[in-house]
Amino acid sequence: MAEETDYYKILGVERTATADEIKRAYKKVAIKYHPDRNPGDKEAEEKFKQAAQAYDVLRDPDKRARYDQFGAAGVDGAAGGFGGFGGGRGQRQYRGSDMRMKVRLTLEEISTGVTKKFKVRKDIACTECHGTGCASGHSPETCPTCHGQGYVIQSRRSFLGMMQTQEVCPNCHGEGTVIKHTCSHCHGEGVTSGEEIVEIKIPAGVAEGMVVNVPGKGNAAKHGGVPGDIQVLIEEEPHKDFIRDDTDLIYNLLLTVSQAALGDTIDIPTLTSKARIKIEPGTQPGTALRLRGKGLPAVQGYGVGTGDIVVNISVYIPEHLTKEERKAFEALRENDHMQPNDSIKDKIFRAFRNYFDK
Repeated sequence: MAEETDYYKILGVERTATADEIKRAYKKVAIKYHPDRNPGDKEAEEKFKQAAQAYDVLRDPDKRARYDQFGAAGVDGAAGGFGGFGGGRGQRQYRGSDMRMKVRLTLEEISTGVTKKFKVRKDIACTECHGTGCASGHSPETCPTCHGQGYVIQSRRSFLGMMQTQEVCPNCHGEGTVIKHTCSHCHGEGVTSGEEIVEIKIPAGVAEGMVVNVPGKGNAAKHGGVPGDIQVLIEEEPHKDFIRDDTDLIYNLLLTVSQAALGDTIDIPTLTSKARIKIEPGTQPGTALRLRGKGLPAVQGYGVGTGDIVVNISVYIPEHLTKEERKAFEALRENDHMQPNDSIKDKIFRAFRNYFDK
């Protein structure tokens, strides 16, 4: 028997890990094995898929509880090529295969959520037989071998006596029905290659490497079975103004010496408009100002509230001076007000230490 996959081991966390620890671990693994970083590496691609699957389960409290109690069987649902035996009769129901695609989003789209439409080439239900696999005017008929059960009982003699086993019907392959008059368009499969416009709703707050599952939009299944899903891998477009840090947006502001010394009022871009901030006289490099609630929302179920825009302030020191400018600076060089004291030094260096410790 194959060893069951350990979702905690895939993400490199303990079974007691918190939601935040699981989230951070997933981001680390997803970045390491991202297909764009490992082009053509099938092993990395497989590990990336495994990490996405593990995170999908462990991030959800209900799924995680079922997984902790029952293992993968508790959260697998109807995944796989066939839906198993169900409905009280035991018929096998086909399931279409899943599809995978990428969608590239701007921070503006991520901040509000977005609906994307794509023309997808995939297996679709046959337009002639509407997925049944039967010729016009005909329907699937009850299998004469298993009488619609999808399985047969076999009796075998053993040293313990007569033994009965239940096996998949060899005539209908577990479906419980047979097709005597097949559709000429799909040759009895019930599916053909085609195109479909798929509408995908991306919730606000998603991040690079996340996978959004769109149920029922994957490949159609044989004989009217359950369609597969589409797994949408999220990618982020770089932004000209901001660097993303979870739900916060980092904006680097470069002041002139005069602005830092004298103070100023400056317009800062946001994802929707602009915000005006006040630069206090004597503002030091390494100062961080926060525009509360101007960042990104937390994706559904992964946090509370909206992040901030964090304005990181640096000061530009002129590289070249005219004679007049040099004289002005020389006149100020020995001025007591131009000399940093220990308190200011500690404040500036502490700010930079905190920045690099993140």
